[in-house]
Amino acid sequence: MRTLSRATIYCLRALIYVASRNEKDKYVSIGQISEELHISFHFLTKTFQTLTQQGLLTSHRGPQGGIMLNKPVEEIFLIDIVLMLEGQNFFDKCLLGLPGCGEAEPCPVHNFWKDVKGALKKEFEETSLADLAAGIANKTMRI
Repeated sequence: MRTLSRATIYCLRALIYVASRNEKDKYVSIGQISEELHISFHFLTKTFQTLTQQGLLTSHRGPQGGIMLNKPVEEIFLIDIVLMLEGQNFFDKCLLGLPGCGEAEPCPVHNFWKDVKGALKKEFEETSLADLAAGIANKTMRI
């Protein structure tokens, strides 16, 4: 079961990669991210454009260009990224995609999803890029 879009998953992986590099105030090449993570350069560029427009990233073209986070990794939480890419109503959506799903007219998984998405939202609110990057930097996790 996949609840996040491919764009969000790839972007999260890429941002964790950037955060794990621990290079503040330096641009990270999108080409390098693409190559290291085996994600399409054009796909990343398009997704990063959204995050740049929303103020999470700064981008710069040219040989020394790439992307850079606009805030310290300790201040960027998963919820910020997910809502920017999935939309502000992400946690209000029906898991099955049924319009009008709610307490009055629940779908078959409504009660299950209501509890799970509440717990998921709480985790996303409490987990920063720094938390996730620490495992990568220590080489105890992979992306």
